[in-house]
Amino acid sequence: MNRVIAAMIMAAGMAFAQQGKIADRKENQQDRIANGVKSGALTPHETSKLENKESKLNKEIRTDRKANGGNLTNNEKKQVNHQQNKLSSDIYKDKHNGATQKP
Repeated sequence: MNRVIAAMIMAAGMAFAQQGKIADRKENQQDRIANGVKSGALTPHETSKLENKESKLNKEIRTDRKANGGNLTNNEKKQVNHQQNKLSSDIYKDKHNGATQKP
């Protein structure tokens, strides 16, 4: 009985930790976009494009969680990680492509 309870607590903790990682990354990427806007490294068009991609990813995460009782499957976690990596790369490229605006 105690093992079952311990396993349930551990599983809940792991799910919470994964949600935290995704949320932390999302917040970090939002900060990177905001810093790019503030510094002038991102143009309005680049900012809009990045925000749109982030919005679509967030909607996908919400939809997937809703379909799975509040959690993401392992495959969905891998997919989200891949998409967050791609978005991170896009942020970097847009901030360093030489196109600027006045801060």
